[in-house]
Amino acid sequence: MGLQRGGKMEQPDEMNRGNPAAAGVSLGGRLAGLSLLGQVAVLAAWPLLEQVLAFFVGLTDLLIAGRMAGGAERVAVLDAMGLGGYVGWFFNILQGAVATGAMALVSRATGARNHALANRGLGQALWLGIAAGMGSFVLLQTGAPLLIRWIGLSPAASGQAEIYLRVLAYSGPFSGAMFAVNAALRGSGDTRTPFLAMVVVNVVNMILSWTFVFAPAPWGGHGVAGLGAGTVGGWVAGLLTTVLLLGRGGEAGLHWARASLRPHWETMVRILRVGAPQAMEIAGMWSIHAYGIRVIAGLRDEGALGAHIIAIRVESMSFLPGFAIATAAATLAGQYLGAGSKPLAVRAVRVCWALAAGLMGLMGVFFVLARYQLIGWMAPASGIHLQLAAPLLVVCAVAQPFFATCIVLKTSMRGAGATGTVMRWSFGSLLFFRVGALWVLSQQEWVTLTAVWILLSVDQLTQALIFTRLHYRGQWLNARV
Repeated sequence: MGLQRGGKMEQPDEMNRGNPAAAGVSLGGRLAGLSLLGQVAVLAAWPLLEQVLAFFVGLTDLLIAGRMAGGAERVAVLDAMGLGGYVGWFFNILQGAVATGAMALVSRATGARNHALANRGLGQALWLGIAAGMGSFVLLQTGAPLLIRWIGLSPAASGQAEIYLRVLAYSGPFSGAMFAVNAALRGSGDTRTPFLAMVVVNVVNMILSWTFVFAPAPWGGHGVAGLGAGTVGGWVAGLLTTVLLLGRGGEAGLHWARASLRPHWETMVRILRVGAPQAMEIAGMWSIHAYGIRVIAGLRDEGALGAHIIAIRVESMSFLPGFAIATAAATLAGQYLGAGSKPLAVRAVRVCWALAAGLMGLMGVFFVLARYQLIGWMAPASGIHLQLAAPLLVVCAVAQPFFATCIVLKTSMRGAGATGTVMRWSFGSLLFFRVGALWVLSQQEWVTLTAVWILLSVDQLTQALIFTRLHYRGQWLNARV
């Protein structure tokens, strides 16, 4: 049942069937007996709700920050939170490199019905997640002042950003462990437990952040430090929830066991073999993004960085279905490869690809029609941010199908273990557009924030074309986990 002949992917009959059972392949647990669409729905539903809650974790801080002050002080606070959001995003994704390795290992083990290996992957993912979180804590505590100076924020925004980032650093070990454990659960087919944990993260974050900022002294009045402390409290509560729920046994059979929690170097190496290339990719990618932030912070327009982050928060609404469906694609690709069916792994990814492109395209239309209301909601009565951010939502609307392609195809390749392939091709496009071309653009006096976003969208289009070709070539199916 070869997939390639003469460099082109074949189309076996079973790839065109909607029922995996018809191809003689079955998955276990909640996925047993379901059609591909049914499996996607089961795997994507809870992650979609989880993504919605994750969106509100960041949105809560932004909404509170936009109401903490007015005038020039609000511009400084929003610029500081813009940088803080990027740094927090980087460390979450960097910790997610361990999570990717854990998902790839556990999904393969689950598809092969090797429950001992799946549980061992869960235990080792916990320790690796804590280690990644400790690393992000040290980096953030020592590197925050240097980063802020390099970005070139105003003195007022720089002071606010350093306070926020130093507090946020304490969330590292907790969020790192939670990301890794939740990824292992998703790989096994349990997407409900991670969702419940994110409910707790979101609720605790909202309550604590609002209290630490707006409540009477001594609880309130802590400004951006209160926002950071609320986020830390949310991640602590979320990790405790995951640990307690797993103590009762996960939906797909994963559970804490003394044997699986003992350090097992061979399993750790297998997780890191998949996750390390992604860690390198994310570190390099974020460095490239940080250069983009520096360019945006240096634009002539006052409040450009705040407007940039507001537009990204709006655009992230489309990430919600995109990443949820991509999670399903990665899980199914890993499980079907573990079960020995490359054709069904490909078919699952393509179903998810079509769904994500359609949903994110519709979200793009919504961004255009409601752009003024969405921006006004995040930064009320701020004409500067409304003027700068509104055109950005039109640009991102056009790019949504290309962004969906990148999300699903990259995530599915990572879930199959082909993280090295994703790293190499992502870097090439990012370096060309977001460093070389952006540097040339930044030298022009007429450059605007909208022009920067158009260039970033061209990068997304290029990567979409690259990963479409890689998907159809099919070499990612042979990745070793």
